[in-house]
Amino acid sequence: MRLLVGLGNPGPRHAGNRHNIGFMAVDEIVRRHSFGPWRARFQGQTAEGRIGPHKVLALKPETFMNESGQAVGAAVRFYKLDPPAVTVLYDEIDLREGKIKVKLAGGNAGHNGLRSIDAHIGKDYWRVRLGVGHPGDKDLVHAHVLSNFTKIEQVWLEPLLDAVAEEMPGLLDGDDAGFMSRVAHRTAPPKPKADAAPPPDKPTDKPEGGNDGL
Repeated sequence: MRLLVGLGNPGPRHAGNRHNIGFMAVDEIVRRHSFGPWRARFQGQTAEGRIGPHKVLALKPETFMNESGQAVGAAVRFYKLDPPAVTVLYDEIDLREGKIKVKLAGGNAGHNGLRSIDAHIGKDYWRVRLGVGHPGDKDLVHAHVLSNFTKIEQVWLEPLLDAVAEEMPGLLDGDDAGFMSRVAHRTAPPKPKADAAPPPDKPTDKPEGGNDGL
């Protein structure tokens, strides 16, 4: 069993927040891979399915972000999972919008959801960092992550969620580098078209011989 955790805050008020990109990513994974219906378990919403050869439980904690570890810890204990069987998807302000990084273990960089999970299962789980950009001032971070994605940001958000869901089999197979590379390729802006070839030289009206005999 593999546990895929999306981080966010419950309720319609927070549904479109940047802080909820983890929920959004897990929703798209569940949809793309035809998981079963969502149901309440482990202080959250869960859905079961398969991704390639892997049996997967998707989990969206409903404890609010700073208590996410309660739901994750309950699921880990129930299934007797080791932390590396857990993959957490969450918002990362220190990555540019639409960028992605994956790593096993590490610090929480002040993210309250990760801090809570660390306290319940330790640090040796997989992290999928989904870039939402930094507002430029640390005093604006709280408002930034708790505000909704704008219409303009949908241009990169939707392709990112689509790519993460499509390439998730590779990550669960252990190919984290390939996963990042393929997601980056899928979400890269299209390259500008090469300039058209210049028109052929126009024939000159000057007679052969160069400078009109001067």
